[in-house]
Amino acid sequence: MKFLKTVKPKSIYRQPKTLSTTSPLPPPITETTLLNSIKSSHWHFIKHLAPKLTPSLISSTLTNLHQNPSVVQTLLSHLHKHPHCLDLKARCIALCILYRLPSPEPSFHILHPIINTTTPTIIFNQLSLVGNQLNTKTTIVFDLLLTAYCQLKKPNQALECFNLMKENGILPTIKTCNRVLSMFLKLNRTQMAWSFYEDMFRMNVKSSLFTFNIMINVLCKEGKLKKAKEFIGHMEVFAVKPNVVTYNTLIHGYCLRGKFRAARLIFQTMQDKGLKPDCYTYNSFISGLCKERRIEEASDILCKLLESGLVPNAVTYNALIDGCCNKGELDKAFAYKDEMTSRGIVASLVTYNLFIHALFLDKRMEEADDMLKEMREKGIELDVVTYNILINGYCRCGDAKKAFTLYDEMVEKGIRPTLVTYTSLIVVLGKRGRMSEADEMFKKTQKEGLLPDIIMFNALIDGHCANGNIDRAFQLLNEMDNAKVLPDEVTYNTLMQGYCREGKVEEARTLLDEMKRRGIKPDHISYNTLISGYGKRGDIKDALKVYDEMLSIGFDPTILTYNALIQGYCKIGEVERAEELFFEMKSKGITPDDNTYLYIIEARKTDDDDLVGNDDK
Repeated sequence: MKFLKTVKPKSIYRQPKTLSTTSPLPPPITETTLLNSIKSSHWHFIKHLAPKLTPSLISSTLTNLHQNPSVVQTLLSHLHKHPHCLDLKARCIALCILYRLPSPEPSFHILHPIINTTTPTIIFNQLSLVGNQLNTKTTIVFDLLLTAYCQLKKPNQALECFNLMKENGILPTIKTCNRVLSMFLKLNRTQMAWSFYEDMFRMNVKSSLFTFNIMINVLCKEGKLKKAKEFIGHMEVFAVKPNVVTYNTLIHGYCLRGKFRAARLIFQTMQDKGLKPDCYTYNSFISGLCKERRIEEASDILCKLLESGLVPNAVTYNALIDGCCNKGELDKAFAYKDEMTSRGIVASLVTYNLFIHALFLDKRMEEADDMLKEMREKGIELDVVTYNILINGYCRCGDAKKAFTLYDEMVEKGIRPTLVTYTSLIVVLGKRGRMSEADEMFKKTQKEGLLPDIIMFNALIDGHCANGNIDRAFQLLNEMDNAKVLPDEVTYNTLMQGYCREGKVEEARTLLDEMKRRGIKPDHISYNTLISGYGKRGDIKDALKVYDEMLSIGFDPTILTYNALIQGYCKIGEVERAEELFFEMKSKGITPDDNTYLYIIEARKTDDDDLVGNDDK
């Protein structure tokens, strides 16, 4: 047999003679490449290149495009997701080009990131250098920088920027200056406002009507109403005529401090000058009167508003509703809500917050729930104020479950809890005796960067005292000192009550002296706590000493004082003396409560039992 010769199969794939170990490198991105792509509007290609672009390449490209601000704006819009492309120099070049656009917004988008990371001096110097290189003649770029600081509410940096402008002989526009003054006013930096205003005057920056209105507002905020009124004469010296806003600012300032007679005189002056009051004018009177619970007078102002042909707004009715709620006249508040609805004015979030708060205070829980349901049905989003009102309301009525459900809901919605939120939850946990959870909540507050205030400390101290952990309560007092949160009379009264609950009245008495040493004035609760502590033990002599001290300071006895003394006398069997105090309190117009009667009845019963026992013998 012949054997077939085996043939080795040929490889399907031919091996190349030489192997390439490296892929060809893409051509480098040059300024020419980038400029050609921009001029050809190959924006998709530029977007693809963006991660590889360097700040130096962008700076040189922007310099070449300095005559085309709209093209530069488009380029920057494609680079916004790649901030590494734009360093300080590139941003300053961009600003020196973008300022010529009709809208200043692109300029602010360029400035905001560096404002948060770079000092005003460094930005100013770089902007000056770039301006000279591009031969930028205008100083608008510095106005834009100053305005950007105002937008981000950075008063100190704004002032530093202004001083640099002043040192370099750059005069800001009156519009920019007004923005700075307005920021100082909103941030309550009144001293800064005056210093800035004086510099404006020295630099011959001519004040506008808006400038004078801001400064009148500053004076009103400082409570210098007479000077604010005199400022109108100062305006006229500079030939600036006051307008409705000028007088409204003054009227609002006077109404805010309850000086309605003076406000009415300004109102009359305003009319005599031929200026017609607007809705804001009347709202100032209505809000001021409602704050003082003068609802009828506020209602009369509403009638005058309507008679003048003006239409009230949500602010008008919210002020009236707030006034009625504070006075406990909820039915009247609801009548105003109906009236505003009939006029086509939509109830705002503020309106609902006012009602829910008032209903909780009045313990009308079901109606508060209905109001919340109505809000949700109308698509009105709850804010942090709403959640705080609801959480606090449910905590007050002891519904911890509902309070924590709302807390979880606000967190899920991305609404950051405040000190008010956490304090309410600490209070309800204290009432339920869940003090380890209350302590955890306290720690959580600090972890979230919120500094506990006196109200939160007092709530936690009260919880520990009520639950018999007086040592932890005093530990918190030390923590207050370390946190530089000054204790008040509530703090010490709570600690005194904690000691008295444990029968340690002498220790509580030492706290009264400690209060005085720390400059904290004891109040009637401080003395009543001690009198009650001694009374429960039957130490009537010590109770009377504290009572005399209380009277010598000028505090009148309350029902708590009489009840404590009556309890003390009943404890030692001096029922007749207790009854004398009973009639004394009634003669002073103090109505006895259930405790008053209970102490005397129990004492009489004890006397009767003793008599029966003697007869049996």
